Amino acid sequence: MKTLKYRSRGPEVFLLEEILNTLGYDVYVSQFFGRDTHQAIMQFQKENDLVVDGLVGLKTWAKLVEKKNLLTNFNSKLLSEQDLQDFADHYNLELAAVKAVNTVESRGKGFLVDGRAVILFEGHVFWRELKKRGLNPKDFLNDQTKDVLYEKWTRKHYKGGSGEYTRLLKAVEMSDLQDVADAAHCSASWGAFQIMGYHYKNLDYTSINEFVSKMQEHEREHLLSFGKFISVNRFKGKTLTNWLKEKNWANFAHGYNGPGYKQNKYDSKLKAAYERYRNQ
Repeated sequence: MKTLKYRSRGPEVFLLEEILNTLGYDVYVSQFFGRDTHQAIMQFQKENDLVVDGLVGLKTWAKLVEKKNLLTNFNSKLLSEQDLQDFADHYNLELAAVKAVNTVESRGKGFLVDGRAVILFEGHVFWRELKKRGLNPKDFLNDQTKDVLYEKWTRKHYKGGSGEYTRLLKAVEMSDLQDVADAAHCSASWGAFQIMGYHYKNLDYTSINEFVSKMQEHEREHLLSFGKFISVNRFKGKTLTNWLKEKNWANFAHGYNGPGYKQNKYDSKLKAAYERYRNQ
C-alpha cells in the first residue's frame, strides 16, 4: 500500500478509514484523508507503540491489517477475471466493455473490510417506501430518527462504511412492524454496483430478505444482480444490455445513472476505460 498522509485522496484512503472505523475510531469514511483521520492515525500509532507522525506507511499499514486479521473475510469475496469473463459470455458482451463498467459504475469493491456488503442508506427513499406500505412517515419522525427519515434527498446524513449499517439498524428499530424493516432494507443501495433494494422484485428475488442475503455472499452475486438490472431496464426503447453491446456509452450511462450522468462524465469515463482494456 502507498504511504498516506493528511489531505491524501483515493481508494486507499477509503480502505484506511474503513479499518479505523471498524477498530472503533470515529472517522468519516470517504476518499479524503481529513483532520479526523489524521488524529485517529496518531492515536492508533500511540496505542500501538509506533512512531507518532500521522504518516500511514508500511509499518502502520502492517499493524492495521494485523489487528484481528481484518481482511480475511473481505478478500474471500472478491470478483475474479473468470467471473467477468463468464458474465461477458452469458450476455454476449465484449470483456473490455464489462471491465469498463466494473471499473466506472461499481464502487471499486463490494464489501467492507469486516466482510459485510457495502451499503448506502437513503432516508428520502425510506420515506417513500413507508408510504408505499400505507404508513405515514411523519408518525415515525422525531429528533432521534431525522438522520434516517426525511422527505428530500440530502447527503448530510451519510456516514460511510460501517456507519451506514448503524443508520440502517436505526431505521429498522423504529418499529416492530415487519413493513418498517422491509422498507428500511429496500431503502439502501447494496454491493459493488449500488443496486437499490427496492428493485428486488424486478430482479426476480422472492423477497427483500433473499436479495439482502445474496448481497452478503460474494461480489459474484453483485455482478449477477447488475446483469439482471441492465437486462430489465430500458432507455430509449432498448435494454441497457443492448446499449452496452453497442458501446453507446451516453445512452448506457443515462439509463443507468440518470440525467446527471453527463455532469459526472460517466460516458467519457466508460469510453476511456473501455479503450484502455481493449488495448491491453
